[in-house]
Amino acid sequence: MTRHGDDVAGHRFAIPGRPDEHITLSWAAVTDVGRRRQANEDSLIVQPPVFAVADGMGGHAAGDRASAAVVDRLHALAGRDDVDEAVVREALGLAAGDIDTLAADLPLGAGTTVTGAVLDLAGAEPGFVVFNVGDSRVYGFLRNELVQVTHDHSVVQELVDAGLLSAADAESHPESNVVTRALGFREVPRPDYWTVPIRVGLRLLLCSDGLTKELDADRLRLHLSARLSASETAAALVDAALAAGGRDNVTVVIVDVLDAPEPAGSGLYNEGSAGTRG
Repeated sequence: MTRHGDDVAGHRFAIPGRPDEHITLSWAAVTDVGRRRQANEDSLIVQPPVFAVADGMGGHAAGDRASAAVVDRLHALAGRDDVDEAVVREALGLAAGDIDTLAADLPLGAGTTVTGAVLDLAGAEPGFVVFNVGDSRVYGFLRNELVQVTHDHSVVQELVDAGLLSAADAESHPESNVVTRALGFREVPRPDYWTVPIRVGLRLLLCSDGLTKELDADRLRLHLSARLSASETAAALVDAALAAGGRDNVTVVIVDVLDAPEPAGSGLYNEGSAGTRG
């Protein structure tokens, strides 16, 4: 098991134009190769304002490089206070070009999923801009309610949406690992976006499918509600996935909102949220 980035217990962010208000976050990240894989093709970034997880595809020679390519492009946004949906969209487009270049001589090509949350404090209300391409996921946990914010771009999710497959059977379906969108493979990036308002007590879980293929929603909720720190929660989730089989690389990022101004509304989503809710 490998911890990536700082295990940050409480970092304060000033809200532009509101000198008496701030946001305090805690975050941690853990990744593990799993029980059956020889290499870890997952990559991650926990560098505010960007938190993201990428799961590479195309074999060890390509998958780890593809996921690293998108994380490198997102890393260029670290420390900026103007990162919004447009900035993320541009970074993902550049990453797709990088991946196509590195895969030019690879017969199977290369690609990666990527999902993440960007801290956006410049809007009327502080929030996270959540983005997704593929079947890695972002969940929101607030007041003991677990919500899958992102919507999988996968064959089995299309079957579920069409009423041809139950959600309970999706993870065991033989095509459960086939995605319908990715960065790379010479595709134009088609990310989805959501806006999640910042609330005191909000906990975000970002993960590769190595976690969700081993643990169902009830298990995720159990760990997120245990009131452990971000670091302890991330490690416990990865340990649980390994104990359940660890068939794939497992990567977990936890972001906790420790302090924030009182919000205008009470829901997990803004009315202006973009994209499809999972």
